[in-house]
Amino acid sequence: MSVQDYLEAIKIGRKEYRNRINKGEYPYLPVLDEILSQVEIESEVNLGLVQVPLKLVVGTSTRARTNAFAGNFMPILDWGSEFSAKWAVLSDSQMEEGIREPIQAFEYMNRYYVVEGNKRVSVLKYFDAVTVPAVVIRKVPKRTEELENKIYYEFMDFNRVSGINNIWFSKEGSFPALLKALDRDPGHDWTEDERKDFSSLYLAFSTAYGQKGGKKLPITTGDAFLAFLTVYGYKEAKEMSMLEMSKGVEKTWKEFRILSSDESIELRMDPIDEGKKNILTYLLPANAKKLKVSFVYDKAPSNSFWNYGHELGRKYIHDTFSNQIETEAVENVVPDENAAAVLENLIENGSEIIFTTTARLLQPSLKAAVKHPEAKLLNCSLYTTHQYIRTYYARMYEGKFLTGVIAGSLTENNRIGYVADYPIYGITANINAFALGAKFVNPRAKVYLEWSTLKNHDMYKTFWEQQVSYVSNQDMITPENASRQFGLYNIRNDKITNLVMPVWNWGVFYEKLLQSIMSGSWKKEDHEEGKALNYWWGMSAGVIDIICSQNLPASTRQLIQLLRQLICRGEFDPFSGEIVAQDGTVKGREGERMSPEEVVTMDWLVENVVGYIPEVEELVEDAKSVVMLQGVAKRKKEE
Repeated sequence: MSVQDYLEAIKIGRKEYRNRINKGEYPYLPVLDEILSQVEIESEVNLGLVQVPLKLVVGTSTRARTNAFAGNFMPILDWGSEFSAKWAVLSDSQMEEGIREPIQAFEYMNRYYVVEGNKRVSVLKYFDAVTVPAVVIRKVPKRTEELENKIYYEFMDFNRVSGINNIWFSKEGSFPALLKALDRDPGHDWTEDERKDFSSLYLAFSTAYGQKGGKKLPITTGDAFLAFLTVYGYKEAKEMSMLEMSKGVEKTWKEFRILSSDESIELRMDPIDEGKKNILTYLLPANAKKLKVSFVYDKAPSNSFWNYGHELGRKYIHDTFSNQIETEAVENVVPDENAAAVLENLIENGSEIIFTTTARLLQPSLKAAVKHPEAKLLNCSLYTTHQYIRTYYARMYEGKFLTGVIAGSLTENNRIGYVADYPIYGITANINAFALGAKFVNPRAKVYLEWSTLKNHDMYKTFWEQQVSYVSNQDMITPENASRQFGLYNIRNDKITNLVMPVWNWGVFYEKLLQSIMSGSWKKEDHEEGKALNYWWGMSAGVIDIICSQNLPASTRQLIQLLRQLICRGEFDPFSGEIVAQDGTVKGREGERMSPEEVVTMDWLVENVVGYIPEVEELVEDAKSVVMLQGVAKRKKEE
């Protein structure tokens, strides 16, 4: 029997050898010594006895015996040699009692290279074993800026607390995102039960994903698994039967296809031109059933200026189209508490279109959209890679640029304050646009950046110490907060004078979105597979504007009106020309405009900003969940 197994293994090995030769590839096992000859190893770590996934055992430590195996660890030497006899004995041992003696191996970049035990690995791979016990020493490379190196350092942190070594990602930040999806603290050492639960779920998913054809997609199984958890959540996924897992994988397939695309996000910068038509042109007769549209808020509009703006937009739709559209608002909807139940109830009660107005509600919105393809769900966030839902946001940076122009022209000591809330996609662009606007009219202007979501921090005290008298703060007030600290204002002798207010015209935004749906444009936009649609409209669509106070000089109002017209016509862009970051890096060049993708993903600040982008740990608890979902790359504050 062992002779037959060896001869069969030779066939497999020699076939692999020929295939690699024909493809111009190296036909033997990779040799770690040769790989490391071009790498600087920082340290070695003894991992002890580890159960190693055989699929990750890819080569040998030295050249010795490497020519006895093809690149898939199958033997290629003729029967009759001492090597073949020993292989056959191990084959018998595996059939009778199983190979239990550990091999010795080096681990480098989550790949294992055998020091002692090549034939044991070969036999186990032949019999399709899953793991092999191994005494492992990790070779830790020096940190570099290469993507795989960065991912590997994230893996080592994950592996240190979890003991899991069979999952890998293709994107930086995925291992921390996985811990977040599992609701695990990065410093928490996993228990044996936690490891078993995770391994069982990951095996079930990998099986279902492989059966569907996942290996044909140019992403790792880990990439797909993380996307799956984003939709269903870890708790629900753990409870799935194998049949439910297979159905879940099938329903989530569009998410995997998006991950496979190099350009997975399509930013729609303007609504489709429908002429002067409005919603009424497309709706059914007055006696027909009303279209039911729901708005979901994470906080009450009465004490959240963000949700208050959306509530004004809902009321605009309700008041303008009350005979054709029925609107409903649900407030205080919280992820992991009542969000799933609220969305389920809205759909069951006939809501055909649902707007969730914050990135905090992205995950439950996505889950509901996958489960109910008959409903249309849109989430107010920016740059999200999900095809089952669409996202929408406004280019407020255009309004912030104009506000910055005003601040730069009025400041008397070249010190301007700016209050930001969350360091997420879009917010950094707002800060930079404001600073560029100030610099546009005043090359000496400095913008002092403060974050309202920092823990234990008095930003107004900081402004006072920095002698800042002009401040750009939140964009509007709420009914329960009559503070004058909104828009751009001046503080003099404890008196606040409001000068200009950026405006989010959510009513106009929602009207145009609903018009897109009713006119059929929605379906036309859905034709491209593997793209996530993000609506990112600005002044040209009428969804962003500014209101200037009569306290402004007439010449300043005239300049702002001119710049506004240029922006609306597309003849001027705040992010055009030479733009230099705080560290001196040139981000924009003369005669060029930044692409929308470059603008939305900014993780840097322009040179005339005094401040920094905070890390998640520096923020209040309420802000952390938003930043974990939508946060730009964080930098530590420079000492």
